[in-house]
Amino acid sequence: MVKELIIDSSPNGATIALLQDKQLVELHKEQITNNYTVGDIYLGRVKKIMPGLNAAFIDVGYEKDAFLHYLDLGPQVQSLLKLTKQVRGGSYQTKLLDDLKLETDINKAGKISEVLTKNQLIPVQIAKEPISTKGPRLSSDLSIAGRYVVLVPFSDVISISKKIKSNTERTRLRKIVEGIKPANFGVIIRTVSEGKGVTEMQKDLLDLISKWESFMTRLPATEPSKKILGEIDRTSTLLRDILNADFQHIYVNENSIFEEVKSYVHEISPDLESIVRLHKHRDPIFEHYGIEKQIKSAFGKTVNLAGGAYLVIEHTEALHVIDVNSGNRTANKENQEDNALQVNKEAAREIARQLRLRDMGGIVVVDFIDMHKPTNRKDLFDYLREQMSHDRAKHTILPPSKFGLVQITRQRVRPEMNIVTSEVCPSCHGTGTIRPTVLLMDDIENNFNYILVEQNEKGITLCVHPYIEAYIKKGIVSRQMKWYFKYGQWIKVKSNPSYQITEFRFMNAKDEEIKL
Repeated sequence: MVKELIIDSSPNGATIALLQDKQLVELHKEQITNNYTVGDIYLGRVKKIMPGLNAAFIDVGYEKDAFLHYLDLGPQVQSLLKLTKQVRGGSYQTKLLDDLKLETDINKAGKISEVLTKNQLIPVQIAKEPISTKGPRLSSDLSIAGRYVVLVPFSDVISISKKIKSNTERTRLRKIVEGIKPANFGVIIRTVSEGKGVTEMQKDLLDLISKWESFMTRLPATEPSKKILGEIDRTSTLLRDILNADFQHIYVNENSIFEEVKSYVHEISPDLESIVRLHKHRDPIFEHYGIEKQIKSAFGKTVNLAGGAYLVIEHTEALHVIDVNSGNRTANKENQEDNALQVNKEAAREIARQLRLRDMGGIVVVDFIDMHKPTNRKDLFDYLREQMSHDRAKHTILPPSKFGLVQITRQRVRPEMNIVTSEVCPSCHGTGTIRPTVLLMDDIENNFNYILVEQNEKGITLCVHPYIEAYIKKGIVSRQMKWYFKYGQWIKVKSNPSYQITEFRFMNAKDEEIKL
């Protein structure tokens, strides 16, 4: 499996596309204005205790109070509260936890009112970003994630990923971590650490300890509801969690982001530094690698499959519904059962991709085409589980019900990725009528008179539909040549296949759009 990461940077943030064998499987948007990223740690203030919910609402500076359930407090929340009080009071000066006497674990069946009080300060971590009308979901069971390990304060437990099967390797990793971890810190050993040496593991753990020390340094001076420690950006998080030898290329379209990504890859996996490349082609990066087309075809209400079948995806407040239709697929009537199985498997593969691509969370109900043989239903269930095994989000799949419905629950930690694929016509702006196309050249030349003569712009580029570009450049004495004689400067003409037939724009010498 060949993996590629394409990063499209813009002034508002970055859009990150993950491709597997040239097919888009994940799309992430990182907004500069998003201050509530999963993993960020805030100094929260308890606003309201809700005994009926066994939860509390916490002020972390968001427009709506964040939600903290009793089960998300963590067993050592009393130690966290004790440390916070001592550090902010100035009686605890050490950066690590060697001098802290840990409290006993809280009762799993206890009440939140026994632990928290109104206006109390408590460090909390974002577990789920704000979704729809809800504020962030919080946890006070703090952890700091690295590439190979996760650091867990107020614990002494060393946990190892279940995906590492070898007992010899598990024992080796446990011994490495036991020799370097500080007191009163637990460690979770991640899957990617398999086969790594002492040097790499130690460096990663020391980086996490350094972050904890930053947390301890900032805690006394941080104002309530403000961020204490921020998670790394979405791009680096993705690289940290998924980068492996399967990756062939990482393309970035902006020089400063390219340097940041290259530096981060060098830090976490020096042997893969050479795969980071700067996109220098004149076409937009998503257009050049065919991602724009995949986005437009994959995010609509109807998703077509290669064999002629299609999916219909509907979203409601409570759940997501996916209907599988055979479409214009033809098959022998005597072989309807095999045909249904084939269509269902094709749909299962695309459904697994769609869940990752749109980051759909919560409850998903899939209505597959009816199959009568129990062996076929089991075959489909096993195939769907296999396709979903690549999904990093926690999920549960139930076997098909007697009505042929498959129910899936998938972890939701961020708002669903929703891209509008229907566009308002730039020519008519939704009115249904456009100016006559014979006047298009007049419109362009009227703008030339303003831009070139009145504004005295130099080195401009005219961006048009490919058909219009061909019309402008055709002939020995083309329109482009006539413009050169008329305005005394050469006007570049560039085509963009995403433009409508009558759409045109002007770019200055810095490749910035000239607003008219």
